[in-house]
Amino acid sequence: MFRVCLLLIVTLCPICVPSLSTAADGSTDRWSLTLTYSPELRSEPFTGRVLLFFTAVSSPESQLPEPRFGPNWFASQPMVSLDVENWKPDTPFTFSLDTPGVRCFPDTLKDSDLTGRKVQAVVRFNPDDPVVGNGVGNAFSPVEPLEMPGDVFLPVTTLVPEEVFPEGAWSRLLKVRSSLLSEFHGKEVFLQGAVTVPAGYDSHPDKRYPVILEVPGFGGTHFYRLARRAPPAEINSLNVEFIRVMLDPRCPLGHHVFANSANNGPYGDAFVQEFLPELDRTYRTAGSQGRFLTGHSSGGWSTLWLQTTYPEEFAGTWSTAPDPVDFRDFQQVNLYRPGENLFVDSSGHNRPLARLRGVPVVDYVNFSRMEDVLGTGGQLCSFDAVFSPRGADGHPVRMWNHETGEIDSGVSQYWGTHYDIRRKLEENWPDLQPKLQGKLRVFMGLEDTFYLEGSTILLKESLEKLGSDAVVELFPGRHHGNLVDSELRARIEQEMAEKFVSDMKPSLQNED
Repeated sequence: MFRVCLLLIVTLCPICVPSLSTAADGSTDRWSLTLTYSPELRSEPFTGRVLLFFTAVSSPESQLPEPRFGPNWFASQPMVSLDVENWKPDTPFTFSLDTPGVRCFPDTLKDSDLTGRKVQAVVRFNPDDPVVGNGVGNAFSPVEPLEMPGDVFLPVTTLVPEEVFPEGAWSRLLKVRSSLLSEFHGKEVFLQGAVTVPAGYDSHPDKRYPVILEVPGFGGTHFYRLARRAPPAEINSLNVEFIRVMLDPRCPLGHHVFANSANNGPYGDAFVQEFLPELDRTYRTAGSQGRFLTGHSSGGWSTLWLQTTYPEEFAGTWSTAPDPVDFRDFQQVNLYRPGENLFVDSSGHNRPLARLRGVPVVDYVNFSRMEDVLGTGGQLCSFDAVFSPRGADGHPVRMWNHETGEIDSGVSQYWGTHYDIRRKLEENWPDLQPKLQGKLRVFMGLEDTFYLEGSTILLKESLEKLGSDAVVELFPGRHHGNLVDSELRARIEQEMAEKFVSDMKPSLQNED
């Protein structure tokens, strides 16, 4: 959704000081920011991205515990970034808003906009973590107030530590080395998930259990819903107990959505061919007949993709508010229409990307520019990483011009040919129909925060024309945040339990 920023590389001299405008009384109306980092944080020179996050004293963005935990998509704070080359430890460098190579969000940011805010520096030592301000291995400075324009010193002093998974009696970490992904990337790559066993698991050593595989949305990890002092309460009337697995969908370029990709690598194949067999070996699972998928947002797209791409590996998906499943309505943009522009509609108005209570609060152009400053790992950049071919420079080919919003029709057609779920179903329906019978359930709010309902409506119409028994249910008045309530969550588990019992009856009868 965002345009990727092209930052100039700055080769750092020991101190690079911009000229500041100074009044007769010696004061200045400009901000000058000086950063250093110590050899204890990193002993070798650093080449990569440095970012500054600013928050106001009183505003929605100021509710963040520290500026580095932004951006808030709906109330984004100002940000500045700069790519540096061979920055040595204990070597200060100084820059300002007009230093060559600096990118700002918003792009109209002025020195006067910073006065009265707080600032925090982040050095992106670890580009493999899609999170910036709290990415493992990145480093940050203390928070400093910006009271009067002048010189500000920001010593980068603290590394973000690795988060340790809190294993216990009920939740355990399953971390699997992927040979497929390691070979693709030329380094060690792992798939991981938080496995939660049911109450009866240890006391019934001969029993096998169905599995609920859940994929969180963008920004989510396997650390979701971990604090368990007791096993999860089953909420189905059939007393079916489930093993639950919260998956980690992160990769360096964002959310890999468990799809094979020219840029991210073969995540779909790695999951099916490497992670699932290890899950079955490590835990007493019921195999593919008891393998159920669910996920929300990007996780909703992931689970629908897995079910339709590997239809015989899973017993069904319950996908909620999925990312665009029909690229004729990619959050209100028809990627197949000649002359489409991501930033503006046919009337020249900025395209909205998100709304709250029916009112647009984010548009494509500003969201794109925000991601340009942040760098890799953002939501729109994540779409490029999954759906686009790989360019000669080793990076995803951009689907849209990040200056003008113009859509590259060749790239958008590539997206559609390979990743449009509705199109894939239509083109392969004779083969897929028997394999997907009783396995597709999609739920969507008709007032989705990110305008995702249009795509799901098109999918529903297509499946009905194909004669599918898929359930695609639309909820009036529901948005992205309130679609999955306790009632829908209970319904999903009940339907999974019913399908498991129904599917297992023939095999039990055969055993008799």
